Amino acid sequence: MTQSKNETPMMNLSSENITENVKRINEAPDKPRLSYIMERLVSHVHDFARETRLSTKEWLAGIDYLTAVGVRQKSEFMLLSDILGLSLLVDSIDHPKPPGSTEGTLIGPFHSHEAEVMQNGDSISHDTNGTPCLVLGSVKDRQGQPIPGVKVDAWETDSSGHYDLQNEHRQNLDGRAVLESDPDGRFWFEAIIPVMYPIPHDGPVGQLLALLGRHPWRPAHMHFMFEKVGYDQLITALYMRGDPHETTDAVFGVKESLLVETSPASDAIAAQYGIKVGTPVLKHDFVLVSEAEASKLRDDLSVKALRDLGRKVKIVDGLPVPDVD
Repeated sequence: MTQSKNETPMMNLSSENITENVKRINEAPDKPRLSYIMERLVSHVHDFARETRLSTKEWLAGIDYLTAVGVRQKSEFMLLSDILGLSLLVDSIDHPKPPGSTEGTLIGPFHSHEAEVMQNGDSISHDTNGTPCLVLGSVKDRQGQPIPGVKVDAWETDSSGHYDLQNEHRQNLDGRAVLESDPDGRFWFEAIIPVMYPIPHDGPVGQLLALLGRHPWRPAHMHFMFEKVGYDQLITALYMRGDPHETTDAVFGVKESLLVETSPASDAIAAQYGIKVGTPVLKHDFVLVSEAEASKLRDDLSVKALRDLGRKVKIVDGLPVPDVD
């Protein structure tokens, strides 16, 4: 009788043969993507232990650290992913951007699906200590055609550098809103000029930054998320040019194409949008990629990257799995 993988004896396991045994027993032929992820995870984790000659004391310290991160809940794990550059890497892989489109960046831990739906021209911030500004945006495709009806999700901190979600005594959400691009692909709202701020660093992530001699600061920025059927989701942010942390963002989010400056509102702009002459205006044109374009580019880049690593793969449901044919 043929033995199943769970019945095959595994004895006298050692540092030399443990990896192949773990990979074998994790195989799930009916779940090729899961099998591939687990095979690669085990290989890299085991190689990490071998290459660093990981000690039991260090291994236990690592487990204690991840346990402490878990106690702080999901947002702390998100911060850990952010400071390790993993968040930006995953976004770059999953949402590749062809030339001429707006680059993406990480979402961060303070997005909320509970943001109020507002109309173009509304104010998303009620912070009277912030410097008012007008945000003028447009959404187009790569051919320069405006895209109406795009869900535009925007959020920023208050003038003290805190998101509404960080205030446990808040009555309502603030500094965020969901709008929709008009028939000409335009959207606009009143906000405050973004300020720099430190990521939460009173927990395990902050301890790691301190050990590494890294600062916790993020340059001033405003977050945006764009969604419409037929287009690849865009998660991005606009960063204020000249911020002292522009080149040392704690979570690696800044890209040259996302650096912006404000300009004072002209008489015409002030009259059109009902603001004071000279009010800072933050203007930017966003370019979305179609789902078909993004899907093809993602598949092509995946195959090339893995073949460059010597791995033969095929694409199934948009994700690479080993090609054993």
